[in-house]
Amino acid sequence: MSIEYTILFLAVLFGAYVWAGRALNARGAWSDPARLPLWHAVFSALAGFAAAFIGLKWIENNSQASALPGAWSARELIIGMAAALVSGAVGFWKARRMRRQSPSHLGDFLDDDAEWAETIFSAGLMASVLMIFFLQAFKIPSSSMEKTLLIGDHLFVNKFLYGLRVPGSGRRIMPLRPVSRGDIAVFQFPDHNPKAIHCGAVQTGRDFIKRVIGLPGETVEVREGRVYIDGTLLAPEPYAVYSAPMRFPKPETPPPPALYQQMWENHTLDQRLGNSERDYFGPVKVPPGAYFLMGDNRDRSCDSRYWGPVPLKDIEGKAWFIYWPLGRAGLAR
Repeated sequence: MSIEYTILFLAVLFGAYVWAGRALNARGAWSDPARLPLWHAVFSALAGFAAAFIGLKWIENNSQASALPGAWSARELIIGMAAALVSGAVGFWKARRMRRQSPSHLGDFLDDDAEWAETIFSAGLMASVLMIFFLQAFKIPSSSMEKTLLIGDHLFVNKFLYGLRVPGSGRRIMPLRPVSRGDIAVFQFPDHNPKAIHCGAVQTGRDFIKRVIGLPGETVEVREGRVYIDGTLLAPEPYAVYSAPMRFPKPETPPPPALYQQMWENHTLDQRLGNSERDYFGPVKVPPGAYFLMGDNRDRSCDSRYWGPVPLKDIEGKAWFIYWPLGRAGLAR
């Protein structure tokens, strides 16, 4: 589960706590002192679970060499549940002590819990809606976009420019403009096979950032590392960087054109051709509703040459503004 949906899920949990607490209070359940420590323990467990999850996501997103898969891992669940148990036990102990020392203030203690839960619900709901539909922070995980974007750059992604994504449907509504050549786009890896290996690792569920090179219906080819669109050299490309000292040779026996196209669209071409695709690729025709994306650091980029086209439904938004480090602040172009 991605960070925005994780925040939404946690917000819903706290919203459910507020709703249940008000319902119990209306029935007079809070008048029973024996139940109050349990209710505070539930809030403490939720707080511990939420803090552990958000902390893990922050640490992982700032320490890994590439973006993390969106699904919750077993390690995250175990740590989250452990944090919930410890926090719940501490909360229960504190409420029990409060009940013994100052029972008249225990109700105020729980009122504070409800206020905090309502605040977290409101803030989490607003933050998740903002991140799902409008604007999201992203950290550059690799050197594939150098020198345009450097490892460690933090930027905002405009998620509504290409249209609001309808969750779970792949549809977009109210686009301001279409995806254009030269746009720097953030997208979810297009091969959704959780066992597929691309560029030496499983990439499913990861967020990538590359530049849009080929548009739907165009024929894309790479010769000696240079890009050709519909048979014409794509030039100038002031953003492109070539850092390798030599070019790979052209494959001696590439698949027939129809099979080549099919394997590319099915995300299996790199399993047959390997690194030769870097310098000699295609020609392929970009399918309707899909795009061909490449990294600016052409010799150090795992991109559409290796794993195929990117459907519009997988594009999350356009890189907009670098906000950190301050010395590099500015529009991402």
